[in-house]
Amino acid sequence: MPNIIVLGAGMVGGAIAIDVATHLPTATVIAVDADGDKLNVLRGKCSRISTIKADLLSAQNVSGIVKQADLVISAVPGFMGYGVLENVISAGKNVVDISFFPEDPFDLAPLASKMGVAVVFDAGVAPGMCNVIAGYYSRRMDIKSYDCLVGGLPFKREMPLQYKAPFSPDDVFKQEYIRDARYIENGQLVVKSALSDVEFIRFPEVGMLEAFNTDGLRSLLTMFPQIKNKRERTLRWPGHTGWIEGLKKLGFFRTEPLAINGTVIIPLDVTSRLLSEKCKLEHGEDEFTVMRVTMRGSSMGAWRQIVYDLFDKYDSKTDTSSMARTTGYTCSAIANLVLNKKIPALGMFPPEIVGTIPGCFEFIMGYLRERNVIYRVRESAIQ
Repeated sequence: MPNIIVLGAGMVGGAIAIDVATHLPTATVIAVDADGDKLNVLRGKCSRISTIKADLLSAQNVSGIVKQADLVISAVPGFMGYGVLENVISAGKNVVDISFFPEDPFDLAPLASKMGVAVVFDAGVAPGMCNVIAGYYSRRMDIKSYDCLVGGLPFKREMPLQYKAPFSPDDVFKQEYIRDARYIENGQLVVKSALSDVEFIRFPEVGMLEAFNTDGLRSLLTMFPQIKNKRERTLRWPGHTGWIEGLKKLGFFRTEPLAINGTVIIPLDVTSRLLSEKCKLEHGEDEFTVMRVTMRGSSMGAWRQIVYDLFDKYDSKTDTSSMARTTGYTCSAIANLVLNKKIPALGMFPPEIVGTIPGCFEFIMGYLRERNVIYRVRESAIQ
């Protein structure tokens, strides 16, 4: 009877805990969070989940809580993700992580090897499932270009930002919109500012969206060097980028201290707090996740293009957001692979490597289909 501990009981962490508890009836599932209200909501949705209220910024708390775990799933906000993951690895526990922290996960590789644990990081939708797809096809064709478009958005477009964050808003405004975007073009690293190179792309389910550069390639930036063109872009409703860029030009995203009437503030901290309050996804709010992964390359002398399209909506029957479904269920599928020892080695595993392991891609896709998270595949010849 496996003992599974989920660190973080927010929108995505809660969905993971419920999914694991529902579909692994012999497992003991414990959710941990500093927010007692989130834990109360989670217990109300699934009586099989036990809860612990604890501050996960404390290394002592983390090591004590995971002591009896067979597997740990980390779904904490990005700003605390690296520290929590390091503490879990130090405790000698296998872990699947979706916290999307800014630090380099491979810095923890020596520790993971020393402790003899399997660590799958960035195990969500993007990064995550898009990487798994790339890894799977890297064994089946000579990929020359990889492009990922992804976004989570509300159906209701409220001006001026037309955006609600389906996960930690603070991570979006303090990381995604600040960090320079890195991608590979003709085999060379290209660095541009976040939100640059806006392009408009039409999707059949929702119409026109805007795409812009973000630093989302993660481990794919250096993995599979044979892919000479690699890029990830974020999707928003048209006009969103202009508003954010305007705030940046006015200084609202500055990180240098600013003294006002004897009080020192960081403008970005204030901006993030104000925007986060306005951009929190409301309970039951209708939203969607859209992703398109396009790969071009050759196989057996023939050039072809393969496109994976995902469009997923809030599930009112289970009261689960699309981002929680697409991110959380990918994570719990990979957690099942770790539990069942389908990942045959120990150390740090980016999701694209999971995709290269025989049977793992098929298992994850089947797992998602059972939960009505559907990827549509289009393949065409390139002349």
